[in-house]
Amino acid sequence: MNVEHARFNMIEQQIRPWDVLDSSVLGLLAVVKREDFVPHEHRGLAFMDLEVPLPEGQSMLAPKVEARLLQALNLGKHERVLEIGAGSGHMAALLAHKAQLVLSLEIRPALAERARMNLQRAAVLHAEVRCADGSQGVPGESFDAIVLSGSVAELPAALLASLRIGGRLVAIVGTQPVMRALLVTRRGPEAYDREEIFDTVAPRLVGFPEPSAFRF
Repeated sequence: MNVEHARFNMIEQQIRPWDVLDSSVLGLLAVVKREDFVPHEHRGLAFMDLEVPLPEGQSMLAPKVEARLLQALNLGKHERVLEIGAGSGHMAALLAHKAQLVLSLEIRPALAERARMNLQRAAVLHAEVRCADGSQGVPGESFDAIVLSGSVAELPAALLASLRIGGRLVAIVGTQPVMRALLVTRRGPEAYDREEIFDTVAPRLVGFPEPSAFRF
């Protein structure tokens, strides 16, 4: 496989046509080597328009979904970012190139260690991976941006409260077959704007509540 040709095709044929037009995001996708975050046995899938399998039944988001979420956050170099669901560490690497600091929480110890090692090998600075349940955020800490690298049935109030005023959160919310990526902006202590940015389907994050099933 010609890796650079495959990367170029991923950007130009998958990502740009999916309304990812921010040159800084497109440039990052050319620089941050996605294949270095993919398990060796699935390396041939690194640039394909699909979710790459990870250990313990988890997966990386499709490239165009990661790119669209990153674009929606519109990060600045002065900002602190919280990621829920480190997975392979790839999204944390992208975030770290645009922000001051990234804290990525991963509930599964083996994945947390994998993400940490991938980031170290890629010489990514300003990204920390902690093995923790991220469904309630980080008690006592607030962030300029929060990204959920997987889907949830609904957004926990604790995560919204972890946003600073002016902060943004992106997440894929809903239940199959209807899920939507949302951009939530905190405008005041109790004021949040919500914008639906695209429809998609993504694997569930672990540790978030599911809606109760109806029983008759």
